[in-house]
Amino acid sequence: MTRTRAAQSPEYAVSDEAAAYIADALMEIALQFEASHFAQIRRHYQSITPERDDDRWQLDLFGEHQSF
Repeated sequence: MTRTRAAQSPEYAVSDEAAAYIADALMEIALQFEASHFAQIRRHYQSITPERDDDRWQLDLFGEHQSF
């Protein structure tokens, strides 16, 4: 006999307090990882960002010298 799970039941059940602690711990790990590998992450995103096309017909919505 095959056991079936309800479509909306979670993989595992945790209390509200446990969920908050787990979320905090995961956020701390993510922040520490990002802080220690920031340069690598930034290089990667820069490498996949397309080069700016200097099309003279393209409107410049965000000019270099905006006065506020």
